[in-house]
Amino acid sequence: MTDEEMELYLEAGRIARRIIDEGAAMICPGRSLLEVVESVEARILESGAEIAFPLNVSLNADAAHDTAAAGDDRVFAGGDLVKLDMGVAIEGRIADTALTVDLGDHAALVEASSAALDRAIAAVRPGVTAGEIGAVIQTEIEGRGFLPVANLTGHGLAPYQIHTAPTIPNVGISGGAVLEEGMAIAIEPFATTGSGRVSDSPRIEIYQQTAVKPVRLPSAKRILASVRERRGMPFSRRWLDQNRLDLALSTLVKNGIFYGYPVLHDVPGSFVSQAEHTMIVTADGAIVTTA
Repeated sequence: MTDEEMELYLEAGRIARRIIDEGAAMICPGRSLLEVVESVEARILESGAEIAFPLNVSLNADAAHDTAAAGDDRVFAGGDLVKLDMGVAIEGRIADTALTVDLGDHAALVEASSAALDRAIAAVRPGVTAGEIGAVIQTEIEGRGFLPVANLTGHGLAPYQIHTAPTIPNVGISGGAVLEEGMAIAIEPFATTGSGRVSDSPRIEIYQQTAVKPVRLPSAKRILASVRERRGMPFSRRWLDQNRLDLALSTLVKNGIFYGYPVLHDVPGSFVSQAEHTMIVTADGAIVTTA
């Protein structure tokens, strides 16, 4: 990684840290979810950066991939556990960070994911395996009386790509990728009071273009043109022309051009917390860009 590329990652991280804290401060009972999402995304663009992916706002048993819909009338309520997951990009270099806002009495659960992240970061260095990082996360969360979410993982980052190798599990596994100096990675422990596994819900608000193919449907062509500048980074259904949108999206998904990210949730009545930082692996540890 060059010095110039490192500075892009660091600047993206500084912007992400500031704006996610501002977003967290906006969350309170009665506040509109859509208002928070639109405000945070606008602040990213006003900073001169790009939105690497739509702001994820996932409530309670939902762990990831939710965001506001167009005209969303949901409001935050007392007792909610709110995950904010943000991506900021500068020239494609991404800062991916998340935190949990507690509107109830979930402090111990919030601390479990946060402490697991701190322990994982302390373990990062060249030569350490992803499985060893996962074991550190699992031990910390289980030691606090909760379960890690076994089928959600951290990941590598590359220009304009939010999920690349290596995969960083939240549970101990044998082996796994070996961390190398210069890698950009995001580690994101999830702690849950539920089953320790998430499944797909029917709700899909976030999409990503995964292939380039011709389409005939005019509304599908319009959507493809509108997301071309994303260069493969995810986008929100809310950002698109709403005219004939359902038909266009279903056509693009069916043809393998778009992938839709279902909201991921644990069992009903459970609560999930999340913490995440982006970092660059260095010779003797890691530089956390989003701290």
